[in-house]
Amino acid sequence: MAEETTAPHPFVGMWVTADGFIRQELLPDGRYDEARGNRRSAYTGRYTVTGDHIDYVDDTGFTATGDVRDGVLYHEHLVLYRETPAG
Repeated sequence: MAEETTAPHPFVGMWVTADGFIRQELLPDGRYDEARGNRRSAYTGRYTVTGDHIDYVDDTGFTATGDVRDGVLYHEHLVLYRETPAG
């Protein structure tokens, strides 16, 4: 029997603000890790995706939302862009 492999959700990966100050990584296991400036893991928690909408719950219980439109993540008051690997 062949093992099924599931591709990660298309939103999985690193998202960054235009100035690079905020870096939010959406992990394939439904967790996220957000860095701010030199502060690694400033916010961590879980997320769920419904269509183009993302619901976040951080590890302290704080909730937030985001929407991906035209390849851009609008997360509350932030605008984040998909980081593409160098090369």
